[in-house]
Amino acid sequence: MKTKKDRDGVFIRRGSYYISFIDGQGRRRQRKLKGVTSLTTAKALRAKELENAEKTRTLGYTQPTKDTFEEFAAIYLKYQQPRIEPSSYERTHAIVKSHLMPAFGTMRLAQIRRLDTERYITKRLEHISADTVVREVNVLKGMLTRAVAEEKIPFNPLSGFGKKTGMPCEKEGRVRYLEPDQLRAVLEHCPAWLRPIVALLIATGMRRGECLELCWCQVHREQHQIQLLKTKTHKERTVHLNNLACMVLDSIKRGRPTDRVFSDIIPQTASLMFLRACRRAGVHDFRMHDLRHSCASWMRMRGADLQDVAAQLGHADLRMTNRYAHLSPAHLLAAVKKADGVFVGVNEFFSTAPTKAGHDRAAKQHQNPANTSKHGSGTKAA
Repeated sequence: MKTKKDRDGVFIRRGSYYISFIDGQGRRRQRKLKGVTSLTTAKALRAKELENAEKTRTLGYTQPTKDTFEEFAAIYLKYQQPRIEPSSYERTHAIVKSHLMPAFGTMRLAQIRRLDTERYITKRLEHISADTVVREVNVLKGMLTRAVAEEKIPFNPLSGFGKKTGMPCEKEGRVRYLEPDQLRAVLEHCPAWLRPIVALLIATGMRRGECLELCWCQVHREQHQIQLLKTKTHKERTVHLNNLACMVLDSIKRGRPTDRVFSDIIPQTASLMFLRACRRAGVHDFRMHDLRHSCASWMRMRGADLQDVAAQLGHADLRMTNRYAHLSPAHLLAAVKKADGVFVGVNEFFSTAPTKAGHDRAAKQHQNPANTSKHGSGTKAA
């Protein structure tokens, strides 16, 4: 009776040699030997595979393959496509094809070193921002991590690669937000179809995509809630509605449950028209996503807790919420003035403003310290 082990060896199929063996993880592998025309060579190649498998079992070390970066890029993109959002896949695809491929395409995966990545970073920083470089390097790190899982390389050379080891420092999160009078000016310059979108974004703190993909079945007007089913963090989220948000939704004609609240709106067009409205209103360096900053900032300035802000905006990490927790100078001034009550006994020392004569006398004494000392000692003797 044949056992599974008997199936391992060298065999011919359709005129080509094949080898079968058990790899270091205990899985059976079959490989076609391209260009091999003799049984002796086929047996030698199988013996080499068995030797590598024994090293893997004994030392825990996977022998690197000869795959180039370009060859593995196709495998990686095919693996990622069904696992991430279409927009994320488009960005990843563009980074791999337009930037990483020209730099690492002909290199074998096993030849990519941390030094190569540092040189890539230095070259790219001459043309683009540090934030963009970080995104590109993170894609490269992800590819190499996947290559380890696919047993193409034994380890990831970029494991632990961060700000302290060569990664450029990203800029801190934006702290841009609108004052109420600026918001009114922007709304006046927005097209009629864009005004409810802008108002709902700043009233709820939703992301542009969450707002434009919103359907009426997700709007629970009586409970003052919106139930988001598809978010950036892939978790459902409840968005609570204030009076402004309710007024915006009431101003829109309600459709069927499966209809979108804002139908036939292209996200890029909405952002572009909003940018133009801001410029006409005299508000510069302000993007549609900054409406989300404004919502969080106003909540904080009205005394909302960081946990409440995080829940409304859908942040899993409070460190992200801290980026939105900035306060206006006027609000900080009011907070500082709360300490005035502590200084009641100290105020009397500074209750009167200095006169011009007193100021001139103090300046003269500072210029002639010797005369001051003499005058002072004479007065004391008298």
